[in-house]
Amino acid sequence: MQMAVVSLQPGQTVYCEAGKFLFKTTNVTMETRLGGPSNPGGQQPQGGAGGMGGMLRQAMGTAMQVGQRALAGESPAFQYFTSTGGEGTVGFAGVLPGEMRALELDGTRAWFAEKDAFVAAESTVDFGIAFQGGRTGMKGGEGFVLEKFTGRGTVIIAGAGNFIDLDPADFGGRIEVDTGCVVAFEEGIQYGVQRVGGLNRQGIMNAVLGGEGLSLATLEGNGRVILQSLTIESLANALKKAQGGDKQGPTGGLFSTNAG
Repeated sequence: MQMAVVSLQPGQTVYCEAGKFLFKTTNVTMETRLGGPSNPGGQQPQGGAGGMGGMLRQAMGTAMQVGQRALAGESPAFQYFTSTGGEGTVGFAGVLPGEMRALELDGTRAWFAEKDAFVAAESTVDFGIAFQGGRTGMKGGEGFVLEKFTGRGTVIIAGAGNFIDLDPADFGGRIEVDTGCVVAFEEGIQYGVQRVGGLNRQGIMNAVLGGEGLSLATLEGNGRVILQSLTIESLANALKKAQGGDKQGPTGGLFSTNAG
């Protein structure tokens, strides 16, 4: 399992998802806030956005972001780390064995990440929530909620297993992926969720005996896509099987039941 060790210059700030922090040097302060840096709870608005109106807009923005985070099933809080009195060091890690990747944003293209992939980012990177995948994605619970990163700076993401980078343009403009394998992709990629075949004999065979469920993610366009080789579901099933509690059974995940 990899970790990210970040060197902070005096006054430089990095924020992380709750639960991703490992260690820090004593000259690095830690503060927990509601909302990401685009709506940092407790900070004063800049420029001419002060006064009661600015505070109200800030509070509404933070409340909206907290609500979106709750809808995504994530903690509403972020932890902020700032170096004081010299260079500081902070360590972060993901929650599953696998790779980490530093994405460099130059302000021209946003990045979208699966909601569990985000680890940490510079304070110059804005955090947001994007809803994608359409009606099928919402029903399937796969890829409906994505995290969006804009601005300039570094974003650190993590995933399970190994990463592979693809560009749909190199494969005729479109690739179809297991919904659990998508980690992140650049702005300009069209993301969707589609049914696996129709409700016919072959479609049912794919979904039931193939153990793949009823949906696939579709990625179209020209841009960078990062996939992971291991899904959380396959890891969980492997652990259950190793413990003698394989609950998936011969018909795959569609008709799985609790043995207890």
